[in-house]
Amino acid sequence: MEVENIYVTIKDHIDGHPSESNFELRSAPLSLSIEEGTADIIVKNIYLSIDPYQLNRMKRCSSSQNSVKGAAQLVPGKEIDAIGIGRVVASGNDEFKKDDMVYGQLAWQEYTVVHLGTVLTKIDKPEFPLSYYLGPLGISGFTAYAGLYDICKVKNGEKVFVSTTSGSVGNLVGQFAKLSGCYVVGSTGSKSKVDMLKEKLGFDEAFNYKEEPDLNSALRSYFPEGIDVYFDNVGAEMLEAAVANMNPFGRVAACGAISEYTEKGRRAAAPNMIDVIYKRINIRGYLVSDYFGGHLQDEFLSATADHVRHGLIHVLEDVSRGVESIPSAFAGLFRGDNVGKKLVQVSEF
Repeated sequence: MEVENIYVTIKDHIDGHPSESNFELRSAPLSLSIEEGTADIIVKNIYLSIDPYQLNRMKRCSSSQNSVKGAAQLVPGKEIDAIGIGRVVASGNDEFKKDDMVYGQLAWQEYTVVHLGTVLTKIDKPEFPLSYYLGPLGISGFTAYAGLYDICKVKNGEKVFVSTTSGSVGNLVGQFAKLSGCYVVGSTGSKSKVDMLKEKLGFDEAFNYKEEPDLNSALRSYFPEGIDVYFDNVGAEMLEAAVANMNPFGRVAACGAISEYTEKGRRAAAPNMIDVIYKRINIRGYLVSDYFGGHLQDEFLSATADHVRHGLIHVLEDVSRGVESIPSAFAGLFRGDNVGKKLVQVSEF
């Protein structure tokens, strides 16, 4: 059997804010049978993850593109690989069989041919909705968990600031911190999101950064006794203000810098290095892939599944439908359209 496999690609490299016009839909014929002698797996994609880091891969030039394999530059006209969940429709690999549900490196398209060596994991007897394995129980949840508990080593009673707290990672950082007995403040981009953080997710405080002309003063008012832990998804002026308000031996998990992704040629604001030195502040960047296969991943899965099972974590998802919605879903990340984990459901189960 042969199908027309529809996929999303970039027309050209993107420098600046992405828009729907930067992308196009293409299709290519795909046989749904495996060539004899290969270990390929054909997956029908169900959910695809939409993540802001992909913009750095779409740029004509970014220092991140030479750092790790998963950050490599994308080629206009070619497929865009991404994390996703799908169902095996054909397999030449003895470890996977037809109808297995899998999680791993797929692509922004209807079907993905997964070659030997590509990260792919079976989801055996899923206890939760499949989409959760991309959100709280997947890469977003693990990113939040590793940054908060390994990088920042958060402790009960500490004062925690999280930026972009209505996004896929930030909302979970705040919820984990509250479960650890911390005072938590989040920044976001609208009044409705502020209300959601406080009323639904239980943040102690939240503010709309767009309404704060002086971030330094704003943070001082929310943290009169200083910040112990800052989970940074933004970079630039927000990082600068957070460091200015940090306590001695404060810790910063540098997870993302979304405010800097779209500013071509702009030198971003930087923290006061005198503060960093004399307050002995630890600022550390990390990638969640650093932790794949380690003991922390098992700890994360056990703890987070238990939190979800007992309703201690609220799952925030923003789901679009159809492969044709991917360009709008991606561009919307940089307009602040999403609340929670942004996913595209490509097909039914």
